[in-house]
Amino acid sequence: MASVNIESKVEVLLEPIITNLGYDLYDVRYEKEGKDYYLRIIIDKPEGIDINDCETVNNSINDVLDEADYIKEQYFLEVSSPGLERVLRKPNHFLNQIGNEISIKLFKPIEKKKEYIGILEEFNIQDGITLKIDNTTMKIDLKDIAVAKTIFNW
Repeated sequence: MASVNIESKVEVLLEPIITNLGYDLYDVRYEKEGKDYYLRIIIDKPEGIDINDCETVNNSINDVLDEADYIKEQYFLEVSSPGLERVLRKPNHFLNQIGNEISIKLFKPIEKKKEYIGILEEFNIQDGITLKIDNTTMKIDLKDIAVAKTIFNW
């Protein structure tokens, strides 16, 4: 739970700075991979994100993060775009995808399957999501979803 607390504190700290630069703060992730820790700041804007945008944000938040000192261990700071296939973690991520096709991976199988692709019909923080798959609908509790992503059809 410590990473969730760090993520939310960093989000509150950085959102006004990133917004003032003309970007949206899509997500903040604090993750451990192997022995290394990563603070991932994911930014977006309607025209998309390029390397210069990442550099601008990185330069604007680096000192602010050091001064706040929320993270005691050494970490790598990464600023990036959400990409074409975006991970859905927050309520607004799901709400913005209603009517669109998404893929979900579950922690444990439902009807002998752990992966589903369908149209996101409904989202509710208490009730979870409703996916339309072919001609049927399926309700899935948020706690059962390991990963949810948008789908980019080439």
